[in-house]
Amino acid sequence: MIRRSFRKVHIRPVDRLGTAQIPAPTDHSADASAQSAVARIAAALVASLLLLFLVAPIGRLVVAGGGQGIARLGGDAELRSSLALTGFTATFATLLGVIAGTPLAYVLARSRFRGRALVAAVLDLPLLIPHPVAGIALLLVLGRDSLVGGTLLNAGLRVVGTPVGIVCAMLFVSAPLFVSGAREAFARVDARFEAVARTLGDPPIRVFRRVTLPLAGRGVLAAAVVMWARAVSEFGAIVILTYNPKTASVLSYDRFTSFGLGEAIPVAAVLVLLALIPLVALRALRTEAAPGYPNA
Repeated sequence: MIRRSFRKVHIRPVDRLGTAQIPAPTDHSADASAQSAVARIAAALVASLLLLFLVAPIGRLVVAGGGQGIARLGGDAELRSSLALTGFTATFATLLGVIAGTPLAYVLARSRFRGRALVAAVLDLPLLIPHPVAGIALLLVLGRDSLVGGTLLNAGLRVVGTPVGIVCAMLFVSAPLFVSGAREAFARVDARFEAVARTLGDPPIRVFRRVTLPLAGRGVLAAAVVMWARAVSEFGAIVILTYNPKTASVLSYDRFTSFGLGEAIPVAAVLVLLALIPLVALRALRTEAAPGYPNA
């Protein structure tokens, strides 16, 4: 005799069309969607307010004095002289920073040595201290009563109150930006390319010149442009070391304190327009980004 066992089967109720009944959706998803929309609107509002806060003063300054400042270039000899001095000293400081900072940036990018973090922190320190404090520190080292400043003065090289002091101030506050940017550019270069060149018999200097520098060249050049822009805009350290001859930033401050806002606006507007040069250069450098790095 064969016994058949039957198991109790639970069958879900079906609707008239023969499909299983699905629980009614809750409104949690609708609440989450509404909260997400509110968060996006709030974020956009805050970002817009910040953008307006950054753009409005600059736009107002350019509108108020941009045309007048450019018009004054023809008849204001002091303004032309200050702009020429600013461009020359910033370019010279940038050249010094590139020559001395490129090897340092490469060493920091490629070498691991004891005290590396301390060296990197010391390099970044001029970016963190107030710039008048940087000027005071430079004055203690390069002033006529100091060992270095006195030695240079006896050798016929005066620092304080000359364009040399302007270059020193610009170099001190802007060189860390170049070293940091160049270090990142060198760090992005694949070290295997350098290893292959060394296995082919190239000495380290040739490897750097023929492999590393061309691959990191765009980043190094962008770091140099940033350094130049920072040097042009420097005021605090320069006004401590060298008030005369005046750079454009010092001239703007001098005219504000001597003649009021109306005389300072055209000079300040010209400085803002001058700042467009490195911005355009940086944008041009980033149009062809390295593989694996998106365009800015």
